[in-house]
Amino acid sequence: MPPYAHVRAVVIGGSIGGLTTALLLRDLGFEVDVFERTPTPLDGRGGGIVLQPDTVRWFAERSGQDPETLSTATEYVQYLGPGNDILHRERRRWTYTSWGTFYRALLADFGTEHYHLGEFACGVSQDADHATVRFVSGRRAEAELVVFADGITSVGRRVLDPESTMDYSGYVGWRGTVPEHTLPAEVRELMGNAITYSVVPHSHITLYPIPGETGTGPRDRLMNYVWYRNVPAGGELAELLIDKRGFTGTVSLHPGQVQDRYVDEMRATAAQVLAPAAAEVVSATEQPYIQVVSDVRSAKMADGRVALLGDAASAARPHAAAGTAKAAADAWALADALTAADGDIPAALRKWEPAQLDLGARLLARVKEMGERSQFHNTWTPGDPDLRFGLYGPVR
Repeated sequence: MPPYAHVRAVVIGGSIGGLTTALLLRDLGFEVDVFERTPTPLDGRGGGIVLQPDTVRWFAERSGQDPETLSTATEYVQYLGPGNDILHRERRRWTYTSWGTFYRALLADFGTEHYHLGEFACGVSQDADHATVRFVSGRRAEAELVVFADGITSVGRRVLDPESTMDYSGYVGWRGTVPEHTLPAEVRELMGNAITYSVVPHSHITLYPIPGETGTGPRDRLMNYVWYRNVPAGGELAELLIDKRGFTGTVSLHPGQVQDRYVDEMRATAAQVLAPAAAEVVSATEQPYIQVVSDVRSAKMADGRVALLGDAASAARPHAAAGTAKAAADAWALADALTAADGDIPAALRKWEPAQLDLGARLLARVKEMGERSQFHNTWTPGDPDLRFGLYGPVR
């Protein structure tokens, strides 16, 4: 019999980290329910994910789905100059997926029977034997283990570490995707087999191809990018984050909701400062969107029968392409700790917490330094190995 047969677990947050956690807990025998606050299935806005080993481990080791059917790949990392000249190029293979593709694959493995939409957790309490989550709807869920994987605005983090705050980095990420086959042939030829960077004063953009909604073929793939641009805190940022409906975003503005004047300015600036191939992608984006780049880290990831993981515990800037890998690493380490704990869930969480806190702290320190180099110190140097992707440090 599995070690946790008939033991209940509740996962708050039905995104990639939450679903990975739920699948691993279910493999241990837990009866798992996932509660997602959005009322409809998540779509991820088509954003790209760099696939690091921890991210894809579920599909490599446990799933019947072939990870290669979920991903695209490139063979090079390159930096472009003002005339699309190649300033630096090295052979380094990376694979990618789109957020939506990966989410749907995880959900297909977990199923929808115990995946509950439209349930916004608002509080949690516990005694020696159980933890109880309360929802805005009035619903309550009791379990022997509660895992909050509810992202950068985590309710669980506010409970476990009410002193933690989100600190704005000083810049935002403009993001978007363009069907690769619609780009000029010379742009496809230049960027179709590489991660591409264009570095300019106080800014840089990263681009790479990801699967589209319909597959990974040449006419399905999307060119995905994130362009980091400085926006001072205060009135300028506040105005940018008011969407077309008059609502204020805190962590992002969705596609189609960014005010037209900001989109027009962004496209015009791209044409002026970025490598022409990068500017072509940016200008062709029908509905770019904005991610507010912030730092947050909880001083605690475990308390009794309650755990935080992924962005709920610590949210790292995207420069190391390690956010989803960190969430997956937390989930696998949690499963290992529970396996070794012989049914003692609080003891497992105590054993699991220190290493994951350290991993989050090291990742956050690294990406903060990378961001400072790019956005404020102008020391993001093409080819510098310290600037490579990697959860545990730059991949050598």
